[in-house]
Amino acid sequence: MPTIYDNIELHLLDALRRSLHDARAADFCVGYFNLRGWGKLAGAVTARLDGSQDHCVRVLVGMHRTPDEEMRLAQRAGQQEVLLDGPTAARLRRRAAESFKEQLEFGVPTAEAERALQQLARQLRARQVRVRLFLRYPLHAKLYLVHRTDAIAPLVGYLGSSNLTQAGLSAQGELNVDVLDQDAAQKLQRWFDARWNDAFAFDISEELADLIETSWAREELVPPYLVYLKMIYHLSEEAREGEREFSLPGEFEGVLLDFQAAAVSLAAHHLHRRGGVLLGDVVGLGKTLMATAVAKIFQEDEGGNTLILCPPNLVSMWQQYVEHYGLIAHVLSIGRVLDELPILRRYRLVIIDESHNLRNREGKRYRAIREYIEANDARCLLLTATPYNKQFTDIGNQLRLFLDESQDLGLRPEQFFQAWGARGYNEADFIARFQASPRSLRAFEQSPHPDDWRDLMRLFLVRRTRRFIMANYAQYDAQEERYYVMLGNRRSYFPRRRPCNLTFTLDDTDPADQYARLYRDAVVDVIQNLSLPRYGLANYLRPGADRRANADEKRILENLNRAGRRLIGFSRTNLFKRLESSGSSFLVSLQRHILRNLVTLHALEHGLLTWKPSPSPTHR
Repeated sequence: MPTIYDNIELHLLDALRRSLHDARAADFCVGYFNLRGWGKLAGAVTARLDGSQDHCVRVLVGMHRTPDEEMRLAQRAGQQEVLLDGPTAARLRRRAAESFKEQLEFGVPTAEAERALQQLARQLRARQVRVRLFLRYPLHAKLYLVHRTDAIAPLVGYLGSSNLTQAGLSAQGELNVDVLDQDAAQKLQRWFDARWNDAFAFDISEELADLIETSWAREELVPPYLVYLKMIYHLSEEAREGEREFSLPGEFEGVLLDFQAAAVSLAAHHLHRRGGVLLGDVVGLGKTLMATAVAKIFQEDEGGNTLILCPPNLVSMWQQYVEHYGLIAHVLSIGRVLDELPILRRYRLVIIDESHNLRNREGKRYRAIREYIEANDARCLLLTATPYNKQFTDIGNQLRLFLDESQDLGLRPEQFFQAWGARGYNEADFIARFQASPRSLRAFEQSPHPDDWRDLMRLFLVRRTRRFIMANYAQYDAQEERYYVMLGNRRSYFPRRRPCNLTFTLDDTDPADQYARLYRDAVVDVIQNLSLPRYGLANYLRPGADRRANADEKRILENLNRAGRRLIGFSRTNLFKRLESSGSSFLVSLQRHILRNLVTLHALEHGLLTWKPSPSPTHR
């Protein structure tokens, strides 16, 4: 009566280990061979299995099909038997190699798996374990034959449903029986030998050993520098693909410098893949021209049109770019968005110049622009040299213009979740508290860690500094002692910044010398002693107001005191800077300051300032 091994009451793994203990050879035929799972049997391969022809473990792996493949083949019209030829066998062999490689790459590397794989590689090299791939037809058999020194039952077979995997041998419900009858066992052996010696059974032992020895499980330590190179290769993969994916429109050939053309291609790639990008090159590198080229690419490739939102003082400049490069575009001052966006036609691409001005998502203009982009399913190109001011939410709010806060980004803020886990929380706790995916913009907005934001911005930011451009795109002219980039056959030099002093004389006796008049001690004293009442409201409280104030009002009074001192100091500093700049700049600032005071006085005198009065007699 055969013994049943169902991995519930009796485990097949235990039976195989006992049988291999005194084995002189073994033959396994399986539909699936898990390389890490071999570690459960590797220790049972004793020195008696020395790797000679008759003393080894032979593993025959069938090219099994998944259930989905079986269903598609069964329902295919006009089924015909596929004849196996050399090219087909080579293709199947490559497919199997890719499958084994994916095994190594899948899952978290562990010390246990590393030891198991290293041991398998050594046994493959020593020929103690030999693996062949059977390609003549899909083979689903699960057969384990063990040749023992036992005189009564020298050949033991195990036949059933278990593949050569950890789960198949011990973890999941299976059905296997042992075959002790020697006549039956010999028939199984002849069946195995016929397939092992088939012309389309290929030895892949060396290939498997190579795969392991070039993977993370290799015994030879990899130099850290090579790890670094591989990391930056993969991190830069999207940037390299972006540069190859889009070609420049003809009118920009010979106009864009190499570093500008690279940024255009990468920005277009981000726009196409993610619907938005932030072009954040530092001032002076040509963001306006690059954005125009991106718009032209989508206009030519998709027949799209462009809406350009910009500060009022940049409208005329953008209009010139639109006309010069033939963009199908509309330029709109950002001050007009509340009036015009609700009735504006659909534009497929929205360019927002100086997007850092939209850091506050509670503003009316912000909401109007966000709603327009969402309603029209428009792509969004943000332009700013200063995407980040004081808080990481400055960046997050700009991304929210086109990015849904709950969208799965494919990565999470790792530094945040390390700290989150240290406090005893997990991803499920995060989802419950914030009602958002751990891989969403909402998750990144909880992180105070710069590394998390750097990871996020790899997906959406194109930003280079002058130092980066000079190091990677420019050449050095030793004679001129300056860096330059080539535009066609012409050199375009980077400006050489050298601080220098300009000296001039002041004549206190000359009434026409404006600098002598402005730089007098009396002017400095006036600025230093300005009372600036609009910024010093705390000076006009009724006597004893702080004693009669409730808790909320005391907080308001304290804020008045603190904010007033800071604003007064800021105003004085600004006037001093304008004075150092030029007499004309200083006078313009004074005129504007006086005008704002007059506007405030007019509003007070005519009851144009409204507020909700407090029941307490704290304020006038």
